[in-house]
Amino acid sequence: MTASFSSTLTLPASVCDQAAQHLEQAAERTVDGAGIPLKAFRAAADSDYTFPVAVVEQAAACLLVLATETAQTVRPSALRATISVALNLRDAAQAVRRPALTTRFW
Repeated sequence: MTASFSSTLTLPASVCDQAAQHLEQAAERTVDGAGIPLKAFRAAADSDYTFPVAVVEQAAACLLVLATETAQTVRPSALRATISVALNLRDAAQAVRRPALTTRFW
């Protein structure tokens, strides 16, 4: 039995704006893989803030890499902000991937 899940998800505009700002920093630091989600999050303002789940997961991973690379050089509040956005993205993607709960036993 395969679990069905949506291949896209819609994020709040504020999360998208924050993610785009942090992804720009990741791209400037040449974090591998930051380019694709950065383009998607920049274009989101012109769309309905709907993204493929894989892009959201990639964005979260890039932001966690950025947090790791900058942990010793940025203010704690900036580090917390980056991690917070990354975890919000990760949690949203995981929520879509979880199979729906059923009342029947398998």
